[in-house]
Amino acid sequence: MEGSIVTQVVLPLALFLIMLGVGMSLKPSDFLLLLREPKAVVLGVLAQLLILPLLGALIVVLFNLPAALAVGIMVLTFAPGGATSNMITYLCRGDTALSVCLTGITGLITPFTMPFMTLIAISLILGQEQALAFPVGVTILKLLVISVLPAVLGILIYRKWPGFCERAQKFIKYAAATFLILVVFAIVKSNWERLPDLILLTGPAVLTLVTAAMLIGYVIARKAQLSNQQGLTLSVEVGIQNAAIALLVTGGILQNPEMSASALIYGVLMNIPAFALIAYRNWPQKSSEGSLV
Repeated sequence: MEGSIVTQVVLPLALFLIMLGVGMSLKPSDFLLLLREPKAVVLGVLAQLLILPLLGALIVVLFNLPAALAVGIMVLTFAPGGATSNMITYLCRGDTALSVCLTGITGLITPFTMPFMTLIAISLILGQEQALAFPVGVTILKLLVISVLPAVLGILIYRKWPGFCERAQKFIKYAAATFLILVVFAIVKSNWERLPDLILLTGPAVLTLVTAAMLIGYVIARKAQLSNQQGLTLSVEVGIQNAAIALLVTGGILQNPEMSASALIYGVLMNIPAFALIAYRNWPQKSSEGSLV
């Protein structure tokens, strides 16, 4: 009962607050980047929505993960990074405007792509019978209500009361963080006995996924002759996924603690390469225009 309340009530509320905060920080000018830098935006969106799931499928096969953990990893690859990737981009001195633009665009697309891609993953990994039980329509509706609606509401609030939005940002972040901590605690508790085995099984795959995705994002940007800052941004956006949305799908909708464990372990281990990049980019002797590698 406790786990159900956490995944059905607390987690959606946390996501609602996070996306409300994102919306309250967005301005119409943030989306003008699509007109000024269309190549960077289009490449970022395609890398997140197409290349990342293909990489995830390769990782799942290479590491021969158990079925439930494999689905959990795949669901992660269907959930492009949100506010966390924006913060990491800022800390590693990437192109924050591009990061925010990509978050806004993928946030509008994901509620429609993620349920169908999850359905395909379940069908291929767990079988057609399990796939038939996955509520695609309900999932789309929940994602729209939890991610798109609060973001749009936040944008409207910002247009009318920009000063209030700036003052409220800190409170919203703290409230959302508190709710997410409760969710993580509940998932850890439900998987406590198996957690060491789950980390050993999933950890190497997760670290490989994050590191490879970050490198792929950077290489794509540089091959397309984008700036180094844009390359750093694509590196973060492709490499850092929205673990909270993945937890909502695996825990709140599929109600599978083992699948949720994949998202939980990812949410912890993704910080290792992310913090390494932040430290490297802010090394005292590192110039702001130095390359990633």
